[in-house]
Parts: sequence; structure tokens; C-alpha cells
Amino acid sequence: MISIAFTVLAFFPAAWIAAIAEKQTAGRLTLGDAQGTLWRGSAFIGGAASASDAVTPLLPGRFSWRLSPMVLLASVDAELENAEALSQPVSVTGSWQQWQVSPAAVLLPAERLAALGAPLNTVQPSGQMRLSWGTLLLARQDGTIWMTGSMNLNMNDIASRMSPIKPLGSYNLALDWRGTQAAVTLKTIKGPMLLSGTGILSNGRLQFSGKAEAETGQQERLANLLNLLGQRRREGDKDIIALESK
Repeated sequence: MISIAFTVLAFFPAAWIAAIAEKQTAGRLTLGDAQGTLWRGSAFIGGAASASDAVTPLLPGRFSWRLSPMVLLASVDAELENAEALSQPVSVTGSWQQWQVSPAAVLLPAERLAALGAPLNTVQPSGQMRLSWGTLLLARQDGTIWMTGSMNLNMNDIASRMSPIKPLGSYNLALDWRGTQAAVTLKTIKGPMLLSGTGILSNGRLQFSGKAEAETGQQERLANLLNLLGQRRREGDKDIIALESK
């Protein structure tokens, strides 16, 4: 039995990892065309709006990974590479209970987000997004993952098929992780569509309160798109769209 177990571990197919990832995300994320083994392999990260839809790559290029067998002795040493999506290889080191993730950035083409379903498949966003982070510290506590560190999502020249104005603007979403929660801050860098707000991301759920509005003179041209984003309300002498998530 021991020899069988070691054989299974030695040749643990990457396709099995794909099945696990798909199950954990209810089919929204998967590892497409997974090749190799648990210890050394590659795949693209894909998603589908529903279980019946075809899997669409969410990020450019293929991700390749290397995992040291020392993980069986509680010593984690892994590396993730993708020259098309990652600014540099990402290393993960630590133990079974604590990990350190090296700084890097990943490119996130906004067009691929439509594969995640409503309302993104209606808005049909386009533009370039870049998620960067410094050193991240992760730990397993009471069955959950705790994280400490900061992330920044820069969204540049964002546009939508629902708007004649292109681009709508550039935005920054900052996340400050402390434990199982991240403080979220959204602000506009430039553009005729102004977005702002703050919130808390906890256990995959976002509690957010913010607003969307058009620059003076652009209200009519942005009306259709803004109405898709939330409820209209009066604030002072102008109309805004309330961005609320609870």
C-alpha cells in the first residue's frame, strides 16, 4: 500500500488539480488543458459563465508551476511562471501552516471578465488591468486562510460597448489585507465617468458603498451605462448612481 501511495503521489496528474479547482469554485474557474503532474506542470486559467458554457481563458498565456516534494515534509517551496501574464515568477515558501508570496503583478485583460457572467457580460468591459502586490504573508488559522499585505488593481482606459464614450476612464482599487478581511478603496484617476467608494471584502463577499457619476456635460451620453450600475439618487444639486453591495 505504501508503494502504491508513493507511486500515485509521484505521478499525480495535473488534470486532477484542475478537477479540484473547478469543484472549489463551483465551475467558475478551472485549469484548462492541464498538463504534467502536481510537481511540475502547466495550464491556462479559464472560466465559464455557467456549467454549460465553453471554458474561456481569463488570462493570457499558460501558467507553469514547480512544487518541491519537500512539501511532504511540511516545507513548501513552489514557483509559478507565465511570461505573458506575470511581471516576474512568483515564489511561495513556508510550511503547511504559513506561506510567503513574493511581490509581482499580473495583467488582467478586462475583455476576459465577461466570461464570469452578469453584469459583466452585459457591460462587456474592455481595457487593461494590472493587479500588483508586495510581499504577502498567508497563514492557516481555524480552518481559514489569513492574509497580510497590500494589493493594487489599476484599471486603465476602461471602455464598454454600452457607452459611446471611449475610454470611460482609468481607476484604482486598493486592497489592504488584514486577516480574513481587506479594506477596499476605489478612486478615479481620470475620465468622464467618475467612480469612488469604500468597502470591506470578507470571505469572498464584498460590502461596498460608493457612487458613479458623469463629468459635467457627459450626463446624457453616459446615462444608459450608469443606469446599469445601480440606483439613481439625488446628492446635492446633481444626480448620482449609488453603488451598493451588502
